[in-house]
Amino acid sequence: MKQYLLDTNICIFFLRGKYEVADQLMEIGIGNCHISEITVGELLYGAACSIQKEKHLSQINDLIGLLSVEPIYPVLPVYAEIKAELRRQGSMIDDFDLLIGATAICKNMTLVTENVRHLSHIPNINIENWINR
Repeated sequence: MKQYLLDTNICIFFLRGKYEVADQLMEIGIGNCHISEITVGELLYGAACSIQKEKHLSQINDLIGLLSVEPIYPVLPVYAEIKAELRRQGSMIDDFDLLIGATAICKNMTLVTENVRHLSHIPNINIENWINR
């Protein structure tokens, strides 16, 4: 079964009930969806900056309970190689985005993101965009 790594923007849309992300998750099966530890950190940061901190922390904890959280440590060698290659090509990508992309590659998952143009610079990555604006 195809496995999906949800980028932070997709998780935010899910938490806000936007773009029918919840319907898409149910269609493919929540058990086939994962998030990176980096995404957890980004979501927690967003909650820490929010005036509704407790509400958002509760939503994030519920989301973490639904999805498998993928660790970063095993991904670091692949991240380093990809970052070095992109640097040689003059195509730099934000470290957090690159770590999330490297996780998708290492785990042989499809990265679900709205940020296709930016992340498609990562070699050998499979990307889907579920967002129709």
